[in-house]
Amino acid sequence: MSGTGSRSRVATRTARPDDLPAVLSLVRQHRADAHAEGVLTGQTPGAAAAAGFGRLLADAGHRVVLAVRPGPGGDDGGAGEQVVGLAILGVDPLSVVLGVGQVTVDNLVVHRDHRRCGAGAALLAAAVAYAAETGAEHVVAAVGGHEAERQRFFARMGFAPLTTRRIVPRQTLARALTSWRRGGTTVPAPRRPPVRRRPVPLRGAGQG
Repeated sequence: MSGTGSRSRVATRTARPDDLPAVLSLVRQHRADAHAEGVLTGQTPGAAAAAGFGRLLADAGHRVVLAVRPGPGGDDGGAGEQVVGLAILGVDPLSVVLGVGQVTVDNLVVHRDHRRCGAGAALLAAAVAYAAETGAEHVVAAVGGHEAERQRFFARMGFAPLTTRRIVPRQTLARALTSWRRGGTTVPAPRRPPVRRRPVPLRGAGQG
């Protein structure tokens, strides 16, 4: 798949196995911008990273899309192109079961030196095309609550708040569950917003 952004010379295409270095570089930048370096550093050994990337590219339920700009050599997608953005598209399996298909957009990131050139819009256009291809009616994007710039971008594109996603290391969750089963901790009750009571007007107030 390929396409061209209308605001600039930005095109999109499906990633290839040799795009792994560019993808890892963008993922590292994304995690750094989100202050989540400890979640995914991209320091996986080369062979393992290449194997995992290959599995992702072969997964029929996902599509890795890159935003590229042509290099000084021309407009074709040859060796002179520069990868400036990334998005991982997928189909939410539960939405298919419920009959309301949703395409997910994960790890949408644009290189910090190439923002405001139409790369993000081009990647979302690829998501729209993928949704039409899969018959999905909605597009859902994952955005960190503290990523103000990304929040504003998606809001401008019509995205509304949907849910909050949290993350925990597997071992931490396992220890918490073990402690809970032994009665060492309790599951906290959900917080309720405080009830605001209207002030009771004084008798005779406002009468002259």
